[in-house]
Amino acid sequence: MPTAYGLVIVNIISIFICYKIAKDCGGNARFWGWMGVVFGPFAIPFAFLSKPKAAPKE
Repeated sequence: MPTAYGLVIVNIISIFICYKIAKDCGGNARFWGWMGVVFGPFAIPFAFLSKPKAAPKE
């Protein structure tokens, strides 16, 4: 049972990290938060490597 609690804590931390990285880099924070939910800590490097949203042309 303690292992399950540890995995839940690691997953919650990875969700927050993915969300924060995407928000700071101009990416889609909601999308990367969900990627943290689905893939856990494996999504963190991909959040770093993702390209930011393109700025709207005027």
